[in-house]
Amino acid sequence: MTTGTVNAANLNKDLTVRVYDNFYRYEADIPAAEYDVVHSYFLREMSNRQAAGNFTVALFRIAQETNTPALTLLKSFEGVDGLNLNAQLAYYLNQIRSIATQLGVSVTPTPNRFAQRNVLA
Repeated sequence: MTTGTVNAANLNKDLTVRVYDNFYRYEADIPAAEYDVVHSYFLREMSNRQAAGNFTVALFRIAQETNTPALTLLKSFEGVDGLNLNAQLAYYLNQIRSIATQLGVSVTPTPNRFAQRNVLA
């Protein structure tokens, strides 16, 4: 009688996932297990699949740009929900964005009064 190994790694299969963002022209090959952990977290926290996918790609982009492991960044999100999650992700995204395109969460915009008077009602 021979014994087989059920959970043996198949070395002929690629164990990575390619993530991409057409808007930022970002592509990366991510280990599949790491992608599954991050994506399943955002699926649980977000209201729809598209938002979860966008947050997943954003986290891997932040990880690559800041040379921080994605799972380390994910640990900083644990226990955070809703608006606080958005604020925390905006904080990390702002580190890799131009100062002219910074993100804010739950901030009421205050119009410039000189520009405001030029707007016709």
